[in-house]
Amino acid sequence: MTRKQALDDPQIAATAWARFRRIMAWMALGGAICVGLALLFLYWWAGQLPIHMTIATILGVWLTFMLGTGLMALTFLSSGTGHDEQVTDRLKDEVPLDD
Repeated sequence: MTRKQALDDPQIAATAWARFRRIMAWMALGGAICVGLALLFLYWWAGQLPIHMTIATILGVWLTFMLGTGLMALTFLSSGTGHDEQVTDRLKDEVPLDD
């Protein structure tokens, strides 16, 4: 019988996902601040922006920020819960080491 580890354990998973959601909520705020700074810079540099450029800037900056944040948060989630240690390398005995 194998013992539940990492994200297989409901208590560990609940704690880890709550932490993930908390990080993402704070980063959504950080992304909104970055959007505001980008819009201020563009207004300073180019003057009044067309509505389409404003919408594209908001979506582009915020979604790019959130994508990077989400991927990094998932990396920390995986590493912090011990999920990475559960992976077994089935090919490690088949790959010759050249020294």
